[in-house]
Amino acid sequence: MSTGRAWWRRVPPWAVDTGLVALAALDAWINLLGEGTPVMWACAAAGSAGLILRRRLPLAVFLLTLPMTLFMDVAVAPIAALYTLAASTRNRPLLAGCALLNATAATLLWPLSDAFDGDRTWTLVQFVYTLATAFAPVLFGQLVQARHDVARRLVEVREAREHERALYAQTVLARERAQLAREMHDVVSHQVSLIAVQAGALQMAAKDPQAREAARTIRTLSANTLDELRHMVTLLRASGGRTTELTPQPTLADLRQLVANSGIETTLTGELPADISTTAQRTVYRTVQEALTNVRKHAPGARADVRLWHDADHFGVTVTNTAPTRPTVPLPSARHGLIGLKERAELLDGTLTAEPTPEGGYTIELRAPARPV
Repeated sequence: MSTGRAWWRRVPPWAVDTGLVALAALDAWINLLGEGTPVMWACAAAGSAGLILRRRLPLAVFLLTLPMTLFMDVAVAPIAALYTLAASTRNRPLLAGCALLNATAATLLWPLSDAFDGDRTWTLVQFVYTLATAFAPVLFGQLVQARHDVARRLVEVREAREHERALYAQTVLARERAQLAREMHDVVSHQVSLIAVQAGALQMAAKDPQAREAARTIRTLSANTLDELRHMVTLLRASGGRTTELTPQPTLADLRQLVANSGIETTLTGELPADISTTAQRTVYRTVQEALTNVRKHAPGARADVRLWHDADHFGVTVTNTAPTRPTVPLPSARHGLIGLKERAELLDGTLTAEPTPEGGYTIELRAPARPV
């Protein structure tokens, strides 16, 4: 069936219409042969030739077939005209009226005075029969129209699904870009800022001019790297939102190594339950990492205290640093660290607070439910 439908679709519309005109003319010629008058031949010619315009003017073409239906017992032209009209309009009363007109014209005899002579019961039966015959192409045309509507709806559904998949892919990409921005800030800036701080300290402590120049160069390159990283993070975060985590990620087991490599005099006390989720462990790690990075950048010479704690309802980490003892080393900042930490805390249904201490230091505390949703 699919092969036949494909073949039929390759036939040009003008060829189909020309074939209908030829069939209608042949049908009329058979009925009028030997007994047609010039008026009948004219009506037959107009009704048959009008089928060439059935796609553009379906109602007018149907009306042209009524006179030939009245004069002779034809089928091709009126059926083709009714089908075309039914396939092109949604006006059900109009279609019912046209079917009724066609049945009336086919039932009446010419001259009209002969239509009411004889058995009227047979006339009524013939009218019902011709009415049913007229409704057949109407129903078929409506069925074809409904099929076209369903086909269009299916195309729209496919396009909507493709559009939805494209939007979902863009959303996933935006989330991954935002996550990448956060990871770059948490990881790369942590290491580069440590290099810059150590280079600054070496520049001030070194007595050899070449060593000071090398330290200055390292510090300058680190600062430029942080500045470029800031622009890249801004670009990546521009289209992102709240994200899922990427793997692999650090856990609580890596905290001691982080503190040992921080370059800051830091004490790590307390512990957390062993059954907290991997997401919670990564959030605690990133909070400590960002806090120590801020100490190095904004409080040179300060000491830090990292305290892990938990009770029956909550767990968290508190990072407190003392006041700086040396001038602050100017370094570029992405200004997204605390924002990222707050987003991570919200994912745990928790909170993050950051505030100065009376002694001139700073405190960052993460608090989350013991059983985060």
